Amino acid sequence: MMQSAKIFSGTGSEQLAQAICKQYGTQPGKVNIQRFSDGEISPIFLESVRGDYVFLIQSTYSPAENLMELLLMIDAAKRASAYKVIAVVPYYGYARQDRKDRPRVAIGSKLVANMLVAAGADRVITMDLHAPQIQGYFDIPVDHLDSHAVFIPYIQNLRLENLTFAAPDVGATNRIREIANYFNVEMVICDKHRKRANEIASMVVIGDVTDRDIVIIDDICDTGGTLAKSAGLLKEKGARSVRAFITHPVLSGKAYENIENSVLEELVVCDTIPLRRESSKIKVATVSELFAVAIRNAYENKSITSLFVHSQRKGRT
Repeated sequence: MMQSAKIFSGTGSEQLAQAICKQYGTQPGKVNIQRFSDGEISPIFLESVRGDYVFLIQSTYSPAENLMELLLMIDAAKRASAYKVIAVVPYYGYARQDRKDRPRVAIGSKLVANMLVAAGADRVITMDLHAPQIQGYFDIPVDHLDSHAVFIPYIQNLRLENLTFAAPDVGATNRIREIANYFNVEMVICDKHRKRANEIASMVVIGDVTDRDIVIIDDICDTGGTLAKSAGLLKEKGARSVRAFITHPVLSGKAYENIENSVLEELVVCDTIPLRRESSKIKVATVSELFAVAIRNAYENKSITSLFVHSQRKGRT
């Protein structure tokens, strides 16, 4: 007899989990996340998960709180004799700490991977890791979904005459090249140099943007300072319009003010992280269907290759 699949949500991703369950055709499982007066977290599953595939949906955007909650939910499910526990982490916090680029620093993304495995996760489903090689930090299967599957239809509907894609930094070149090849259009690169985290010392544009409709693609928007500066520089260099498509709207600090005061026509983000407030420039594209299909295929042991742009690529190679 095939084990049943049950989907539960942590407190950090309740809205997205509801949307995923609707697409999947089920209701979220019942779980109670208790909190003691000192902030200690104690999750309790209110229904049996014995012998089941248990999918736990939780983005770790308030990194310490939501990550700890997810780890405890994994542990609780394993101790309740779940057959498989799959951590569905739409936004994987600490992904920017992916290497030792200075002396005496932590590699946070590796540590988080170790903790998820140690807690008992059998598989991880995530989206747009800051560095794809983070998948290699895990000794369990990782399904790494791509937001291009959500952004491409939106961009197609814009019908931009002189579409050109912009990489916000050199590290994003491969990501941008793939979607530029899909549309068979040109790409440019914004090369930036940072003094410290969230602060840019200098930036230059590599490539011609004169009279082009620029679309910036990136995985994370944190304070919005880099994005606003990139958009302003592209306009100064002659771009006709500038838009941005960002997977994870961390949007901390003065991010909303930076976006609203920028020259961006719009900022399109995914719902991997709930927005703290509304903005006339920020639009949300849901990833619920993408995750629902990935969850179903993981449960039914089917391929998820069809969810990726490279499986449907057209244009230049």
